[in-house]
Formats: sequence, structure tokens, C-alpha cells
Amino acid sequence: MLLCTNMLFAQIQTADIIEDIYRQLTEVSEVDYEELEEDLQDLAAHPIDLNSASESDLQRLRFLSPRQIDDILLYVYQHPMDSLYELRLIRSLAEYDIRNLCAFVTLRPVAHGEQTVRAKEAMLHLKHELSVRLDARNCEQFVHDPMYVQTRYVVRYRDQFDMRLQLRRPAGGDARSLQYGGFLRLQHVGPLRTLVAGTMQAGFGQGLVLAPAMRMGKTAYVTNVGYEQEGVRGLSTVDGSGLHGIGTTLEWQKGKNTVHVSALYSLQRTRDSIRHHVLGANITFGRNSWKVGFTAVENLYSDSTHPYQNTAYNRHYFRGRRQAVMGLNARYVWRWLDLFGEVATAQNERWGVGVQTGARFAASNNTNLTLLYRYYSPWFDNALGYAFSETSRIGDEQGIYLGMEIHCPHQWLLRGYADLFRFSGIKYGIHYAPSYGYDAMLEAAYIPNDVWSVRWRARAREKGRAAHYSLRGGFCWQQGGWSLKTTAEANLTQDSLHQLGWGLILAQDLAYTWQHVPLTLQVRLEGFDAREWNNRFYLYEHDVLYAMTTPAIYGRGGRAYINLRWKIIDPLTLYLKLSETVYEKHWASAHNKALTRTDIHLMLRATLP
Repeated sequence: MLLCTNMLFAQIQTADIIEDIYRQLTEVSEVDYEELEEDLQDLAAHPIDLNSASESDLQRLRFLSPRQIDDILLYVYQHPMDSLYELRLIRSLAEYDIRNLCAFVTLRPVAHGEQTVRAKEAMLHLKHELSVRLDARNCEQFVHDPMYVQTRYVVRYRDQFDMRLQLRRPAGGDARSLQYGGFLRLQHVGPLRTLVAGTMQAGFGQGLVLAPAMRMGKTAYVTNVGYEQEGVRGLSTVDGSGLHGIGTTLEWQKGKNTVHVSALYSLQRTRDSIRHHVLGANITFGRNSWKVGFTAVENLYSDSTHPYQNTAYNRHYFRGRRQAVMGLNARYVWRWLDLFGEVATAQNERWGVGVQTGARFAASNNTNLTLLYRYYSPWFDNALGYAFSETSRIGDEQGIYLGMEIHCPHQWLLRGYADLFRFSGIKYGIHYAPSYGYDAMLEAAYIPNDVWSVRWRARAREKGRAAHYSLRGGFCWQQGGWSLKTTAEANLTQDSLHQLGWGLILAQDLAYTWQHVPLTLQVRLEGFDAREWNNRFYLYEHDVLYAMTTPAIYGRGGRAYINLRWKIIDPLTLYLKLSETVYEKHWASAHNKALTRTDIHLMLRATLP
């Protein structure tokens, strides 16, 4: 009775939880995380069974810290869960962490004995999903056909088998511009943890040698940096990113010892029509509270590769036909201390070195600290790797990061980080060397219950003698089927010539989900005044399923959109988004832009059975 308090997970819409997680992961970084959106939607539809979950399964929930994942796995190992309310017994999980977690996990009876996939049973219990998406983008200015078309087909059997196929035609394209991709995945069969054929991604250790396509940088989850990735996964994209071939991860466990072995092969064409072969392997050995892994990748090109333009900032980029990259990663956990790191070397003009090492410190159940140091030599360049960095491509950087999270009494939460970095050479957009910079953020949130919350966030950063300061405030209220969100943000910038700029935006969201009708309606109205590109804003927007929208908003004007989700009949669901941006007349004429921009997104999704 003490465990069953007034927290009822079913009262909170999964869409609102996904939105909250997405905001926290993306409002600090300015990166397209469409793969994250699809991953969260997929987990919401097919929850993870906590009683049989592995570390790699829980790593898909990017809002969980490594310490929280370890605590969940240890609790389940000692005593399988009978109820999700037992999550309250895990000290590292706060109320809002449990709320978010319950949207993506479930509990099934503990299976005794080895589980095998039988072909007949699999055929009878296959789940099919077909979706067709039509977008009319920037209807006013698109000279040719503005229609963007995407078709997606998914076949799944539990969490052991799935196949995904995707076809896309860009707006204004023809039959020759069709983009297609997909993958076939088999997992959790004996020692086979994952086998993927098709479009895939892989990540090991801190990512210095091989990192997944969805690369996380600085987020509001300030203590989650240095997040480890393990194994091979499928990738639902047709934009050419990721790997294209076959990969597998095997797992053996005996007593306290665990061994993971992964291997992959990829073949793809670069923009110069050069064939790029990738051979990669990883072996990771773990015992109790420590583990160590070794990763090696060989890149083979059919012709010499080089940057498109020889400029000062890319003078140390890899040029040639063959490159080897190797790295050693390790992690050790002792009580309240978590040590992690990776050292790697990459073949270039001379062998470059990359190092990332850090520590997570749980001072108490309410206070967490993370310290991370990174050093990437000027000659360290690896197109398939990515670790924590200030830039989008690791190399020629040195920095130290400190993150702090404090759960205060009376439902207050404080988060913040400070990052100091240095570049020894010329970097993109910075025309002098050496250069220094910093990035600092502080967020305070008051979350008294699941009905309403308030957040404030201040951020200051400087790089290349250009500075950016911003302040954001948000209020969220939800009760029953109603949801109300208010967001306001202001920024101040100073460029390298000491010219000042400013921006201001105010957005109001209103959503309602009918209780007896399978219909959800979301509306937003916003006004903005950010006359220069440096003062642009990024605000998450609801969209059709599996789509991510975080447009860059600048100029003077207003924007509105309406988003509709309607389950017409049991297997068929309609998604619709109508958005329009209206610019102030004088600003639009001065910047050669149309007065309005209209976008229409439509999706039909059918699921069987």
C-alpha cells in the first residue's frame, strides 16, 4: 500500500512523454535526431521486457544514465519484477524517470528454459505495418512538383525478428531520384544477440573508432555524456548515412564472465562514386564491475579520397585509399564511482591519437557529477567515429567537461554543465589559431506532480570570438485529455566583429485527446522576432508518426500549425499536419523571401493484426 501512491502512469499520454524526452535531448544540441524520434515511437509500440532486458536494450532509452541502467539490471538479476511499482525501490530513479520509463517497458512472465523461434509459430504471429506519407513542402515557392512521398513496410515477430523496407521520393524528383533502403534483423536466438543485413549502424566503447548514425552531443541530461554503445543495430534511413552490408554480435555468458564478439562488412558509394569497403570487428570481455573492449576498422577505397576543397580547416582530413583505425576502451564501476574511457589511433599523414576519459561520481542518491576530458590530435581523423566534441567531426580538439545534477527537496531539480575547449589549428568558421571557447548551461525545474511543471534554462557559449547567450522558460500543464504548454525564449549574440543581435520567440501549445473517440488534436501559435540567422530558434514540433520537426526559425513574423491523429478504424490511422509561417512584409522583401510558407504532411498507417 505504501508503494501504490497517487502516481498513475496511464493518465499521461505517451506522446507527451516522448515530447518531453525529445526536448531534453535536443534543445541544447542543434542536430537532426529523426532516428531518435523513430526509435522512441518504436519502443512505445513494442515495450522492452524488463525481466529479460540486456544492457544494450536499455541503452536505447537515452534518458537513462549508465548508473540507472546498472541499478535496474542488478535489481532484476537479484529478483525479477512482478510490478512496475517496484521501480520505486531503485534509488537512482526519480519520479519523472519512472514516469518516462513506464512508457517504454513492460513485464512478462519469466521464461524458464531456452526459447527458440519456430517458423510455423512465427508466421502465425507476425505483425505487419504499412504506412504511406505525402508531404507538400513550401508550396508557394516550389517551382516543380512539391510532393514528397515515403512508403514504409515493417514485419515483426516479437523482439526476435523484424524486417523494414522504405522507399522515398524527394520533392521535385522523378523515378531516377528514388531512394530506398531497409534491413533484416534476427536477435536473441541462442548466443546470437543480433544479426543485421542491410542498412545498419554500429557503435562500440565511446565511439572513437565506430559510432552509430545517431550521435548524441550535449543535452539537458548533463551527466549522460560518455555514453557507451555496444553492438550492431538496424538503421531505418534512406539518406545514405550509416553502413550498408551485414553485421552480427554474439554473446556468451558463463558465471560472472561475459564475452561479446561483433563483426561487420559494409559497401557503399561516396559522393564521388568511389566504392567504400568497411571491415570492422570488436571483442569485449566483462566480469562483475569491469569490462574492456578492443575495436578495429579497416577502410578501403576504390580510388583516392580527399575533401572537396583544400582549405585550412580540412588540411588534416584523411586523404588516400586505405585507412586503419584501432581503439581500446574500458569501464570500471566501484560503489559510487564509475570510471570509463577509450584511446584510439587512426592512420593519416602520421598516426593520430584520440583520447576520451572520464568519471561519474554519485555523491549521494540526490547528487550526480560527471567529469570528462578529451584530446584529439590534429592528425586524428575518422569519418566513421564520433565521441563527445564541440564540433561535428572529431579532431584537433582538447577540452574538459563538468556536469552536475541535483535532486533538491520539494520536487526541485537542478542541472548544469560547463565545457572548456581549445583548438590548436584553424577550424571551420574560425580563421585564426589557436582558439579557445566555452559552453555553459544551467537549468532549474520544479516538478511537483504529473499535472504541471515549470522549467528555466540559461545558456552562454563562445567560440571563435562569437558569443551566444539565451534564456528559456516553459510551463506545462496536463489534466485528463488536456495539455497546455507555454514556451518563451530570448537570445543575444555578438559576432567576431562585435556586432550585436537579438531574438525573441513566444509559443503556445494546446492539445486535447478525446476519451471516447480515437482522436487527438494539437495546435500551436507562435510569434518571433529574430532578424539574423545567428539569432535563430529551434523548437520541437509535433508531426506525423516517425517524423521529426525542429525547424530553424528566424526573421519577423508568426507561425501556426495543427496536428491531427485519428484512428479511423481498428487497423487504419490517419496523421495530418498543416503548418504555415507568415513573415513581416518589409523583412521578407529585404531578404528576398515569400510572405508565407505552407507545408502539408499526410500519413496513412495500417497495422495487422
